[in-house]
Amino acid sequence: MITAKFVYSGDIITSFSVSGHSGSAEIGKDIICSAVSSASYMTVNTLTEIMLLNPEIIENDGFLGIRLSKDEAAAANDLLKGFELHLKELSELYPNYIKIERGAE
Repeated sequence: MITAKFVYSGDIITSFSVSGHSGSAEIGKDIICSAVSSASYMTVNTLTEIMLLNPEIIENDGFLGIRLSKDEAAAANDLLKGFELHLKELSELYPNYIKIERGAE
């Protein structure tokens, strides 16, 4: 299962992590993992290459996490909420493969 966790400070997302594999198909043919990975990397690339922010990024096999300063998080909040919404919609389509968690700082 893929788990996406969003950490909030008030109503602002300050970090997120995406971990795991959906297991819905073999590696390389798993459309759920592809959808989540694509959205995750698009979000990180927009933060770093378009918005020119400098979040802390941790990436390992099956794990991607970012943490932003409060100022950067405030500037990126619309993008991050859009990313969370996208993953929430995917989790509703594929409830056995994606889980969304929310936490507070």
